[in-house]
Amino acid sequence: MSADARWQHTTVLLAEAIDAIATRPDGVFVDGTFGRGGHSRALLARLGAAAKLFVFDKDPEAIAEAQALAASDARVTPVHASFASMGAALAERGVQQVHGILLDLGVSSPQIDNPARGFSFRFDAPLDMRMDTTRGETAADFLGRADERQIAEVIRDYGEERFAVSIAKALVARRAGGQPVRTTRELSEVVARAVKTREPGQDPATRTFQALRILVNAELEDLEQALTGTLALLAPTGRLAVISFHSLEDRIVKTFIARESRATVDRRAPFAEPKPTRLKALGRIKPSEAEVAANPRARSAILRIAERTEA
Repeated sequence: MSADARWQHTTVLLAEAIDAIATRPDGVFVDGTFGRGGHSRALLARLGAAAKLFVFDKDPEAIAEAQALAASDARVTPVHASFASMGAALAERGVQQVHGILLDLGVSSPQIDNPARGFSFRFDAPLDMRMDTTRGETAADFLGRADERQIAEVIRDYGEERFAVSIAKALVARRAGGQPVRTTRELSEVVARAVKTREPGQDPATRTFQALRILVNAELEDLEQALTGTLALLAPTGRLAVISFHSLEDRIVKTFIARESRATVDRRAPFAEPKPTRLKALGRIKPSEAEVAANPRARSAILRIAERTEA
């Protein structure tokens, strides 16, 4: 049985995201986070025969799915890489500008629901959390080598966890006792003992798991690099659509769009013409009540849209 047959993914803000970027039927587009292809398939249905769609993903399972789609649709080119490398990867393929870029920053349901991937505290599995399982350090590897200060900083900064120091102390103490955390259940149990209070309905381990996933996959660094790269890639009037699922991501996206939507003045030359804006903010969209009711994982999603200016 394929992973997709067992762990289905419901694409969030599907129609809204496609409406935002599908402005040119014969254009060149990028889906920076292919996942299981929900957004890509919907976009392809709106595009003409001459269009091109480049799909990126770190996850080998996602790329296998993308390759299957490409085998039946010549418009699709899969790229096994982070969206942070979009510019270089497209340049290698002779593409200098695109007409739409979509980034869906959420972890896909097959990643969360497959116990072997180690993303979820709902199952007992090796504590991996890598989106690209072919390279890099696992979450267990990091917890096995980092000192108390490093662990606390990661959990505090990436998980916004107020009990970060207590959790870090408990993890290091366990490791010093010859029992380093190696599985999701072990991590959940350590966190549950260290966290004294928690918001109603939220597992005590939620923020710690988020923090380690962000660290292992360099999610925030990749996002900042990708957003900067979109400015060179997007053709005039090309659209950028980004779906985020937690405040750290959304803050980066919101700040980036706001900054690039303002004309800036060089304070060293106050009488010079202001530097023109490079983006025009087109607003934000949240899921409808009906979508959240049908797919609770959509509840925290925010779609932000911007358009490349003519300048």
